[in-house]
Amino acid sequence: MDKKLIKVEYINDSGIFSFDRIPTGRYTLTSQSMSFTKYESGLITLDKNTDLGNINLAPLHHTLKEVSISAIKPFIQQQYDKTVLNVAGSISSTGSTALEVLEKAPGITIDQNDNISMRGRKGVLVMIDGKLVPMSGQDLANMLRSMSASQIEKIDMITNPSSKYDASGNSGIIDIRLKKGKNEGLNGNVIMSYGQGAYSKFNPSLNLNAKHKKLNVFLSYNYNRRNDFTKLISFRNFYDSNDQVTGGNNYNNYFTYKFDNHNARLGADYNITPNIIIGFAANGLFTNGDILSDSKASSVTAQQQPTGFFNTMGDIQRSQKNSSINLNYRHILDTLGKELNADLDYARYDNGELQNYNTQYFDTNQNQSKTPYVLFGDLNGKLDIKSFKIDYVHPIKPLGVKLEAGIKSSWVKSDNDVMFFDRSTGKNILDPGKSNHFIYKENINAAYLNASKRWAKLSMQIGLRLENTITNGFQTINQNQFDRNYTQLFPSGYIGYALNKQHDLGISASRRIDRPTYRQLNPFKVFLDPLTSAAGNPFLNPEITNSFELTHTFKQKFITKIGYSQTRDNILTILSPDTEPNSVIQTGRNLAKYNYYNLSFTFPLNLGTWLNSSNTALAYYGNYSGNLLNTKLDQGQVCFNFNSSNSILINNNTSMELIGSYQTKSNYGFMAVDGVWFVNIGVQKQLWNKKVFLKFNLSDAFYTNKTSASTKLTGYSEHFTVRRDTRTGTLSLSYKFGGNGSSTKRKTGGADEEKRRAG
Repeated sequence: MDKKLIKVEYINDSGIFSFDRIPTGRYTLTSQSMSFTKYESGLITLDKNTDLGNINLAPLHHTLKEVSISAIKPFIQQQYDKTVLNVAGSISSTGSTALEVLEKAPGITIDQNDNISMRGRKGVLVMIDGKLVPMSGQDLANMLRSMSASQIEKIDMITNPSSKYDASGNSGIIDIRLKKGKNEGLNGNVIMSYGQGAYSKFNPSLNLNAKHKKLNVFLSYNYNRRNDFTKLISFRNFYDSNDQVTGGNNYNNYFTYKFDNHNARLGADYNITPNIIIGFAANGLFTNGDILSDSKASSVTAQQQPTGFFNTMGDIQRSQKNSSINLNYRHILDTLGKELNADLDYARYDNGELQNYNTQYFDTNQNQSKTPYVLFGDLNGKLDIKSFKIDYVHPIKPLGVKLEAGIKSSWVKSDNDVMFFDRSTGKNILDPGKSNHFIYKENINAAYLNASKRWAKLSMQIGLRLENTITNGFQTINQNQFDRNYTQLFPSGYIGYALNKQHDLGISASRRIDRPTYRQLNPFKVFLDPLTSAAGNPFLNPEITNSFELTHTFKQKFITKIGYSQTRDNILTILSPDTEPNSVIQTGRNLAKYNYYNLSFTFPLNLGTWLNSSNTALAYYGNYSGNLLNTKLDQGQVCFNFNSSNSILINNNTSMELIGSYQTKSNYGFMAVDGVWFVNIGVQKQLWNKKVFLKFNLSDAFYTNKTSASTKLTGYSEHFTVRRDTRTGTLSLSYKFGGNGSSTKRKTGGADEEKRRAG
């Protein structure tokens, strides 16, 4: 009689195990252990809940010889419902930040404004250990730049989440999973890395984990000193009503960044009983930075003849204090799969910024043409987040159905006080046009119900999430206020069918939302230079996206996906003419509709035991349609993205990693973005009985990772190129200490949300 593996389970500390979602049929139970003899039962006829009683295993009495096993864990793993980046074992992640690791992921792009796109779509929800990061754009990018890759175990990229997850994130979820030790006793590692590009990068870190019986404690500290630059060259033209050029500005901007980041994490899990776990995790991120800018600009006529120059020197001193604490509780109610999880979270983000700008004006003969403009800004921001959630799992064994239900409430308060002073005359004169005090409050209440069932070949999941959103924005200077209160339903579902042993088909659908951030809603202007500013838009509506995806899997290795989505009220960040002559403003606006089509194919390539290659080819077409700023937009383009991640085993102690990415031309609203490609190369050597790891990584080896784009709408056009310090060689030395003692499968707290069981 042929046998095949149906399911694997682990015993808990009391020796109890349970199989759930097993179809009716006849089964054999076997055990596997290095400490006990193998056990194999007779045929078990399963048609109802069955208690197998006590199973006694005889201990083994022999001594194991030392065994050396060498294997490559690929940087990228394509799974049925998500893409996984195995950061902890990646050579090319050495000395990198979390943002730089994401840039290497298939289908991920980061534009000149630090907005993250996944498979050509913006609106990505970023989480850390299952917790939402309440930031977007440059704020989110700065936070990810301050996080070292040495803290990260893996990154999950989920394109169609179930109703258990927040409905936010139109293009999916990026969940960054931080390291936690699992072995008994004291374990840890120390890492020292130094990188050199145009500027230096220094990144030491310490990770500790102590596990003894019922208690597990983990601690990490990471220091990151980074010096970077950004070079931005742009050419702007302005047009009259006949679409004739009237003049423009040419920019040559250079920014240098010096940041010191301290990132600490402390947490513990405790088994009150074998079935009850309580835990906490506290995180702190403290950043001090200095940004120097040198912006040279010339004003030109329609014939590109200069009419004058100005040079803005800027010095921005930035400080950031982010802290959060999570309390979690997990209770396994019985051996049939009933489970209760609860989380309580509090986070506080404090940001301070002092801005000094000095603008000198010159005529075509380089003579000073008017009094220098000196601007000083004192910007303070506070963000408080409180949330709780409860999740419950209830299998209905007679029906073979698993029910999941939960509730969640969150409260956010953002308080931004911005004061700008004109110091051109040597005095502090408040500039009310640039100053503002904006208070934003948001309360989201949610509930969800999810049901799943698995048959021999068919699996199904259906869910519904309800979210009520209450927001209030108040601008103290002019007493402007806006209130919103809306309730929406977000259904999601999945059907999978195993055609045979080699082919699987699945189709998923979901409805999701992307709300504008408080910064996008805040109407005050942010000074960039005398002719460039940015402002929020309090009239922005949230985006709503309906998505569908068909997935085919061949031999559990080759994955093909075909998808379609439509977004209503798509939020675009647009540069457009401002009220002052030859000036522009950057702000968010709602576009009527965005249609998105995608086709992707993932295929591995393995040569013996020495090469493990994961490759993803993605083709997509996005069409923007609507009318913005007196300009009709009906624009789309077929785009192609290819990513190849290759792990090469040279010998038992030496390995290499080669990652390449290529993106063709794409579009974002009115903007056409040029193609880009880059290659990262890494080498790793294991020393001292594999306790010491020496790694070298060269990122953007050919210095090709740059952004070039152009935009055109009524009255205005611009072409720009952005370069950063992307080509960096990094040398890292890490030492791993502590035993490799055996450990039972570690249970995580309810807040960890890693218990994602399909079906």
